[in-house]
Amino acid sequence: MSPFSPAAVFSGLQPIAVWSHFATLCAIPRASKHEAVLREYLQQWANSLGLVATVDEAGNLIIRKAASAGCEAVPGVVLQAHLDMVCQNNADKPHDFSRDPILPVIRDGWLQAEGTTLGADNGIGVALILGVLAADDLVHGPIEALLTVDEEAGMGGARGLASELLQGSLMLNLDTEVWGEFYLGCAGGLDVNVERRAMAEALPAGYEPCRIDLRGLRGGHSGVNIHEERGNAIKLLVRVLCELAGKIPFRLAGLQGGNARNALPREAFALIAVPREAQMALDGILDRLQEVLGEELAGVEAGLSLTRQAARFDVVMPVAEQAVWLGSLHAAPHGVRRMSQQVPGVVETSNNLGMVALSAEGGECNFMVRSLVDTASLALADEIASLFALTATSTEKSGYYPGWTPNPASPLLAVCQAVYRREYKAESSVQVIHAGLECGIIGAKYPGLDIVSFGPTIRGAHAPGEAVEIESVGRCWHLLQAILSELATQPSV
Repeated sequence: MSPFSPAAVFSGLQPIAVWSHFATLCAIPRASKHEAVLREYLQQWANSLGLVATVDEAGNLIIRKAASAGCEAVPGVVLQAHLDMVCQNNADKPHDFSRDPILPVIRDGWLQAEGTTLGADNGIGVALILGVLAADDLVHGPIEALLTVDEEAGMGGARGLASELLQGSLMLNLDTEVWGEFYLGCAGGLDVNVERRAMAEALPAGYEPCRIDLRGLRGGHSGVNIHEERGNAIKLLVRVLCELAGKIPFRLAGLQGGNARNALPREAFALIAVPREAQMALDGILDRLQEVLGEELAGVEAGLSLTRQAARFDVVMPVAEQAVWLGSLHAAPHGVRRMSQQVPGVVETSNNLGMVALSAEGGECNFMVRSLVDTASLALADEIASLFALTATSTEKSGYYPGWTPNPASPLLAVCQAVYRREYKAESSVQVIHAGLECGIIGAKYPGLDIVSFGPTIRGAHAPGEAVEIESVGRCWHLLQAILSELATQPSV
């Protein structure tokens, strides 16, 4: 399929029908809102196979494959995944996601990226779908591949999907991350964007600039991992600065942390200026706070580090503005708000303070709010906006998307469970995920569309070191083929 030479790491992996496609996805950059090169390549590839491939007004790629002979009358199946990936790299791992390929390695049965995200979320789902489109020995009904764009940055592709485009009555979403589980529901949510501007002031005489770095956190998916009590680099560094403010009269020149709204912030840094005579005291305070934070996060964050280094700048934030930003960020919620009482063990409502970018002239931050209950996500967003309104700070709520309401009586689920039981001599489980899937948005546009989601086991999505279990990919490929073949034998589902 690919004009790119797959890295040697892919050469021995099975099934080649899936891994050859994922090798292509690793070779072609596909950050959110920059999927055009990959989309054009896949459109040309589909056309070369005689498939009908179109791009809708939102930028989604739709590829149609006719039913096998004799299966034309069975219900059509939509196979859905998203083309884009979360782009995260550690500070010590330079990587240009607009140009550089992903170079994974194999470790103990896992395909893993080193120092960057892998893009298994949702590249493996895309690769599974491409495998189905290319297969000439699979019995199936009419198939539509819906490969959306901009999922990770706001679900723009699903939002822009026209309501009369799809013809299938069943949909298999391939964007979940635990093998052996079928998903029937997911959280909805929205963003709260905060902005405040100020007039910078000159660096006071006698103050020495420096930079404080908080690094070494695990990060992760802001929905899937939010309940694991992992550290948020922004919240922790703001706490450090607030404690420091009571001991040393520093001036803030900048605060940066996180670079993806749906990823737990792993790193953050602050530019501050302190009186020259306070340098030694500053180091002592930082050493103590690193020890305190390390003890609090023991068993969760083993790599946390808090360091100081020299910096250069000549303007700082006004004292009053510094107090507003640090006080507001310190008070702002982050993490699990409520566990579900309807689905035991699943987070109902949460929010992630995912990004902050402040300079001496002010700046902005972003909160991503999620909930299985749509009114609860709106209420938490209002609470965050109310906090910043106390200081007349501007907020905007945007990007609302509905949750996916579970349908335990789904006929498609019954088929999936029966096929899993037959093929693996074991029972699957049914889950609701706190992450946001496109299923809710697509289902709202196509009432009556029967949707089930499944996928291979992915570890550390949205964070450097992301990995996918190789064996589970093979199992997903076998299961997907078996489900499609079973559906092709049933006149209605």
